[in-house]
Amino acid sequence: MAEAQNSPTLDSARAGGPPPVGSTTAGSIAVAAESTVATRMSAPPSFDVADFPVPHGREEEWRFTPLERLRGLHDGTAVVTGDALKVAIEAPEGVTVETVGREDSRLGKAGVPVDRVAAQAYTSFVRASVVTVAKEAVLTEPIRITVHGEGGVAYGHQLIELGAFAEAVVVIDHTGDAVLAANVDYVLGDGAKLTVVSVQDWDENAVHVGQHNALIGRDASFKSIVVTFGGDLVRLHPRISYAGPGGEAELFGLYFTDKGQHQEHRLLVDHNTPHCKSNVAYKGALQGDGAHAVWIGDVLIQARAEGTDTYEMNRNLVLTDGARVDSVPNLEIETGEIVGAGHASATGRFDDEQLFYLQSRGIPAEEARRLVVRGFFAELVQQIGLPDVEARLLDKIETELKASV
Repeated sequence: MAEAQNSPTLDSARAGGPPPVGSTTAGSIAVAAESTVATRMSAPPSFDVADFPVPHGREEEWRFTPLERLRGLHDGTAVVTGDALKVAIEAPEGVTVETVGREDSRLGKAGVPVDRVAAQAYTSFVRASVVTVAKEAVLTEPIRITVHGEGGVAYGHQLIELGAFAEAVVVIDHTGDAVLAANVDYVLGDGAKLTVVSVQDWDENAVHVGQHNALIGRDASFKSIVVTFGGDLVRLHPRISYAGPGGEAELFGLYFTDKGQHQEHRLLVDHNTPHCKSNVAYKGALQGDGAHAVWIGDVLIQARAEGTDTYEMNRNLVLTDGARVDSVPNLEIETGEIVGAGHASATGRFDDEQLFYLQSRGIPAEEARRLVVRGFFAELVQQIGLPDVEARLLDKIETELKASV
């Protein structure tokens, strides 16, 4: 087991400041894990793509991404090709669904693009989907958004906005084949509660780059579950900021990276407001030659964010030789008046003791292997709270495991 952490105990690592940098390699598992100040972008946030230079791969935010596989999303050569994307929204009573132009003043208020692809998406989309949950509305059925690629290049934008004390669950399902750059904004009013499940179940040749911005109101709660299976390259950038004290954010992630796939999740939790909480937990499994997973977890506690309580964790399970994991937890603390802050990262193979225990009780090796992986992911799958989605994801995990046998 290869680990990088900031205290002797992985699950309880807590700190009042950033620990030292460390890296390690175990067998054929390539691991980069470090703890340093929060990653700085090479250009300040902007809605204008011209404010970002074309990346060359040496920049901090692009150093893990194979730019040649972005199919032109990073340098302006990816041109929209007809109706490459179909978006369908099913919403219960109490929800307003609109299709608006780029001039709508509500767009972009949750966050500003922080890299060239996000800015390209913002300057290139023609129509955006806006989903609004009325003040104090408590939905008993989820909002379901289907994003289906039909080949070609597309740029998109979505806004999900909850009024004060509203409660909703949103499922965003990505399927099909596309080269897509899209931004998603979540705006939560005071006391609102939003759970979002974003599933990336693309065909094998798809490319998906997205920035997810969440602005959390006073005493509001935001839960994000990001699930990534398919695609040739998927690069997602969830970003959290707070509009008032008492806000809470939970960011969960599950990814299964197969042969040749590149799956990258880059997170930033910006504690810019006092007395807010955040909890991050991402888990991944990898198998096959060239499978590459990247997890960057940035947490910034600004000087004015007294009373912050935050923790982030990334774990990776490598199933075969030839897979690579880069796991980089970053923690920057500008005030000592906090409740707690910590992070942990671990990457390794199957636990031989677990497999031996199961096999000694008559469970065949193949079935024991599946049980260990299901148990590894079960905690995160249960966070979804929608039986049909949970069952589908567990079936998908089973399918992935059969492919590695």
